[in-house]
Amino acid sequence: MIEFVTFLVLMALGYGFGQYAERKHYRSILEREKRFRSEVLVFQTGVPPEQGQGQDQDVRLVMGSVVISVDYFKRFLAGLRALFGGRVKSYESLLDRARREAVLRMQQEASKLGAGMVINLRMETASISKGEEKTVGSVEVLAYGTAIITRDARSRFEPTRFGRATELFERA
Repeated sequence: MIEFVTFLVLMALGYGFGQYAERKHYRSILEREKRFRSEVLVFQTGVPPEQGQGQDQDVRLVMGSVVISVDYFKRFLAGLRALFGGRVKSYESLLDRARREAVLRMQQEASKLGAGMVINLRMETASISKGEEKTVGSVEVLAYGTAIITRDARSRFEPTRFGRATELFERA
């Protein structure tokens, strides 16, 4: 009987801490999504027609990667769901957080380069460290795309091949 009570207590603690960590991560994601919403635009296809016409531009590959682990409680619920069938909501929230975090990290990299937009967004998902019973242990999501950097932004963030001397001549 003590083993069963210990199991229930550990499951309740796992559920509580897991929910707390997930909510905290979602709050962080929402905060950063608001910040990057106006800073770096992300498109799943090519450049919008009105953007980038007649400007000197540079393009760079940018990416963001994240690995998120499944907690024991979610793994337990997924195992129960496998018995009865249906949507595995615990894994859906895990993948949603991972995708959004990977896109945010990609936007952060693009922002550091001075890019105003990222085009051709693509995502790759992989399952890592499968458990003993072929259950998912961790999930990696990689988001990548092409950052478009205009000449003005590029000159602010990258030194020219002549270094700072060129800036002095431009000001004179």
